[in-house]
Amino acid sequence: MATEQSSDDFERESRRSGPYVRAVRWMENLGDTAFAYLLLIPALLILGVIAFWPLIRTFELSLHADQLVGAATVGEYVGLTNYVELLTGQRSALLVRPLLPTVVWNSQFPFLHGIQNPFTAALTVTFIFTIVSVLVETVIGFGQALVLDQDFRGRRWVRVAIILPWAVPIVIQGMIFFLLFQPNIGFLVDPLQNLGIFSATPLSNSVDSLLILVVADVWKTSAFMALLILAGLQSIDRNLYDVARVTGATKWQQFKMITLPLVLPTVLVAMLFRTIGALRIFGLIETVTSCSTVPSLSCLVVSAFSSRQYGTAAAIAFITAGIIAVAVSVYIAKFADVQGGGA
Repeated sequence: MATEQSSDDFERESRRSGPYVRAVRWMENLGDTAFAYLLLIPALLILGVIAFWPLIRTFELSLHADQLVGAATVGEYVGLTNYVELLTGQRSALLVRPLLPTVVWNSQFPFLHGIQNPFTAALTVTFIFTIVSVLVETVIGFGQALVLDQDFRGRRWVRVAIILPWAVPIVIQGMIFFLLFQPNIGFLVDPLQNLGIFSATPLSNSVDSLLILVVADVWKTSAFMALLILAGLQSIDRNLYDVARVTGATKWQQFKMITLPLVLPTVLVAMLFRTIGALRIFGLIETVTSCSTVPSLSCLVVSAFSSRQYGTAAAIAFITAGIIAVAVSVYIAKFADVQGGGA
């Protein structure tokens, strides 16, 4: 009887000290930060499969020559040749084949005079669109968020009216602005032409089309900026404003000393999301005008891939991903500085 009891105790003790029990005890002894990272491991693995593996595969493809004929999708290994020839303009003849010649871009874009490399031209246009659109969207979105943060009658309907453009699909958005600026159809062409702002065919002019694209993007995504910034404004403790009013602070001083510092992290996050989207612009260009009128990096990727220039397309795509990674790093560094300064 004693032998059977001793055997049962040994078996229970073995189960208590098994791999599962040791793993549970190990997790119980982890600190809060280490346990949080442990919980993130499954999400990071899924993210690695979904996001990083295609990125690695794209880089691998960019190290191979273009495959213009045949059923194979990967040419011979050429190392960094695709990148070197893109940056030095040796791929110009291939890149302009499905698009307009660079001389046409240079004649319509004053800031592209002297640039003969289509990749450099597309990079310049992408940067200009991103910087201008994100800055304008941030200013307008901030103003809209400040209005929506106030308590007034009909605020709910004003919120719906401001946020509604964000729900419009890109194709519908593109068709709206295409019809607005189409000669003989759009009612904005003649008045703006009389003011000397646009030409008779704005959608065929690169500078006019770029301006229209900025306006279209601001019309849609400033609502997104307003929505995010509004969430940041509503998280501010209202007692801070009461104290500021008691001490005699003006509206501008309240904005400068309370609103702006506390909402700045939210503004940076909103700008980060919009910068990523603007650097990848393609659908809006194709629906409003065309990639031959306003070339962007994504336009070059699609046109090169459609022409079976797989190595070139992958190289441009990976460079675009690298630019986005740099932009994200800058925003994260700035966000850390703001948070550290606020702490």
